[in-house]
Amino acid sequence: MEENLDNKTRDALFEYCLRIGDDLLVLGHRLSEWCGHAPILEEDIALANIALDCIGQAEAYLKLAGEIEGAGRDEDALAYFRDEYEFKNIQLVEQPNGDFAVTIARQFLYDAYAVNFFDDLSKCAYKPLADIASKSLVETKYHLRHSSQWTLRLGDGTEESHDRIQNAVDKLWMFTGELFFMNDLDKFLVEKGYAPDIESIRTKWNKIVKDTFARATLNMPSDETYMATGAREGRHSEQLGHMLSEMQITARSHPGAKW
Repeated sequence: MEENLDNKTRDALFEYCLRIGDDLLVLGHRLSEWCGHAPILEEDIALANIALDCIGQAEAYLKLAGEIEGAGRDEDALAYFRDEYEFKNIQLVEQPNGDFAVTIARQFLYDAYAVNFFDDLSKCAYKPLADIASKSLVETKYHLRHSSQWTLRLGDGTEESHDRIQNAVDKLWMFTGELFFMNDLDKFLVEKGYAPDIESIRTKWNKIVKDTFARATLNMPSDETYMATGAREGRHSEQLGHMLSEMQITARSHPGAKW
């Protein structure tokens, strides 16, 4: 990691890495809840593997965040000893699993964004972040292939499977706007070459989603749909607090424990 970052850049990169790591950590935990409960054994294994990928990626970004912050907090401290309002993940990834169609819709909407985000981030000027993004991209390409294939199967399957995936998309669409959130922090990092242009990613995401929905005979929700906001600033749905209480209970009950 570069040691000559000025304070403004250090603070911006710390929060930026938190956002990425929190998205992946929360999504990975949600997916892990399917372990032993997926509709078929093959999917039980697939979802568990994707969950492990997400949590492994989260570990890398949160570790980098801790190193940038320089306050002695490692990836475990950032994962288990922050409260709900300190998490910067988008609300999409914290939504409950629901039925299998909800999980697939949530995963596809995130993956279509993440594969383009990590592709662009792997070319950023801040090498420690670019290196992690390059590794993330390899795994995320598989995740997108998996979630898009299931979106096609459900959408262009039976009447019931079509209705379930369409209802899931309609329910989750309001959370997709936060994927493309930008504030002064983002603009600052883009100017330095440390973060990708989110509008370019939005264009690519729209194309993937539109093309996949057309093939799956799914309707793309209206642009006039109400969009949730505030998660990048620590405002979340009630779902996150319940999830964190479960995820963090062991670490908080036995702080400093060695296994």
